[in-house]
Amino acid sequence: MGLLSLSSLKAYYGESQALFDVNLEVNEGEIVALMGRNGTGKSTTVKSIFQMIPTKGELLFSGKNLSKLKSFQISRLGAGLVPEGRRIFGQLSVKENLIAASREGRWNLEEINNLFPKLKERSGQVASSLSGGEQQMLAIARALMTNPRLLILDEATEGLAPIIRQEIWSAIKTLRNDTGLAILIIDKSIKELRQICDKVVILEKGRTVWRGNIDQLSNEVTQEFIGV
Repeated sequence: MGLLSLSSLKAYYGESQALFDVNLEVNEGEIVALMGRNGTGKSTTVKSIFQMIPTKGELLFSGKNLSKLKSFQISRLGAGLVPEGRRIFGQLSVKENLIAASREGRWNLEEINNLFPKLKERSGQVASSLSGGEQQMLAIARALMTNPRLLILDEATEGLAPIIRQEIWSAIKTLRNDTGLAILIIDKSIKELRQICDKVVILEKGRTVWRGNIDQLSNEVTQEFIGV
């Protein structure tokens, strides 16, 4: 059994069904990419994991049934989320954002400053005054400060300048190589994902349509399910 296991997952927005049959698994120390075109259910899957919307099917984290828990309880189990759109605490300083989310473990202010030196430089700065890229770094750092077993990154590089994107990809590589942290990452950057991921899950119309190792992800598969 994986650290995170979703089986026959269905999800709903009111009376409208958004997910029909999503299946994925993330093991300890594994990086899995969740891919698909816009509107295929990737962010809805993330919301389902954290029980932000009604779901059916089997959702297990470390063997525990997520469907019986609230979002904050799922976070306490060890699931850390970097949501789409960042959602930092804009009126707090960088340091206050990090401390507000902190739980005991490897990740502390010193470790965060080593991973993202720019945040150390901005420590006393109000978070809303940061650039978009710096805010994204802060969102990732804040999730790490919860010392999760699984980090979920929802479009962590979307809309950022190329140089900032590369800094974030570099940080994710560091997480992979130095920490063994399990990561579920939603992103469209196939080139970068090939360098860090173990497995890929592709969604289409709210269903898992392809699963496999990253080295099995052929041009034909990407063109069929991911290409424009």
